[in-house]
Amino acid sequence: MLWFVVIGVASTMAQALLYWVLRHWSPPILANFASLLVVTVLNTEANRRLTFRGSAVRAVPAHLAAGGLFVLAYLVTSGALLLFRHYRPTSSPAAETLVLAPSLALVTVVRFTVLRMVVFRRRHR
Repeated sequence: MLWFVVIGVASTMAQALLYWVLRHWSPPILANFASLLVVTVLNTEANRRLTFRGSAVRAVPAHLAAGGLFVLAYLVTSGALLLFRHYRPTSSPAAETLVLAPSLALVTVVRFTVLRMVVFRRRHR
């Protein structure tokens, strides 16, 4: 659990920072997609190697399963961004990033639950 918390906090911070940087050159939805894609791949691999290291799941199946989580995460975070931009169309990238952070935290909890229960579940013999 400790590794997951460390990886989750680092991933949330990394995505928020990457989103903020990308947001200066691209629209919110594209910046969210790119930052989420990069961080999801890194997060999945870090969790595979550290949090769930006792699992027999190899890298490719783990990342393919995490692809579904990526879609869910993208929908949740994009929804939060679009809703915020609807009410604050002239908001700064920094304000958008502050709105993005809680939705990223929610996605992190869902990601852990799905990874633990479905992707990296331990089979009892």
